[in-house]
Amino acid sequence: MIGRLRGTIIEKQPPEIVLEVGGVGYEVQMPMSCFYELPEVGQEAIISTHFVVREDAQLLYGFNKKSERELFREVIKANGVGPKLGLAILSAMTASQFVLSVENEDISTLVKIPGVGKKTAERLVVEMKDRLKGWGEGDLFTPALDTAASNAPIQDTGAQARAEDEAVSALISLGYKPQQASKVVSQIAKPDMTSEAIIRDALRSMV
Repeated sequence: MIGRLRGTIIEKQPPEIVLEVGGVGYEVQMPMSCFYELPEVGQEAIISTHFVVREDAQLLYGFNKKSERELFREVIKANGVGPKLGLAILSAMTASQFVLSVENEDISTLVKIPGVGKKTAERLVVEMKDRLKGWGEGDLFTPALDTAASNAPIQDTGAQARAEDEAVSALISLGYKPQQASKVVSQIAKPDMTSEAIIRDALRSMV
C-alpha cells in the first residue's frame, strides 16, 4: 500500500501529476480542488495517496491532506461509485457543497456531475447521509485563495490556446463530454487566464 509520497513535481497535466520520488516517477491523479493548491513544476510536494489495484492497472489518487483522502474514501464506499467517479465528484464540488447536497437530499445538484445519474445520486444520499455528519464544518476542498490560479497572466495567443486545450482535456478526463467541455471552456476562457483558472471556473459553472 502506498499511503504517502514526498518528491518533486516533474509534470502537471490536470488532473494528473508526475511526482519523482527517489528517481521513480509516480503518476498521480488528483481532484482539481487539490490540484489548484500544488506548487509549481520543479518544486517539492507531499501528498497523501489512495492506491487502487485492478487487473489491468495500478492507480494512485493523491490529496494534499489526509482529511481530503478520507472523504474520498467515504465517497467511493457508496455502491456504484468507483475512484474515477469519486475524482469527478470532488473536482466538481467543494466538500461543503457535496455534504450539503447529501444532507439536503439535493438530487438535482448531484446529477449535474458527469457520471452521476438519478439512481447513483439517490444511492449517495441514502448511503452517505449518516456517514457524512460532521464533515460540513470546514470546506476541505476549496483553496483559501484563488490568486495562484487566476493572477498569472498568459502573454500570447499560442499560450492561451494551449491553456484552453489543456482545460478541455482535463474536463473530458473528469467525465464531461467533449462537446460540453469545449463549449463551457469557450464561454469561460479569457485572455489572461491560466488553464487551472479556466478549469476551476468551468467546473463551478456546471454545478
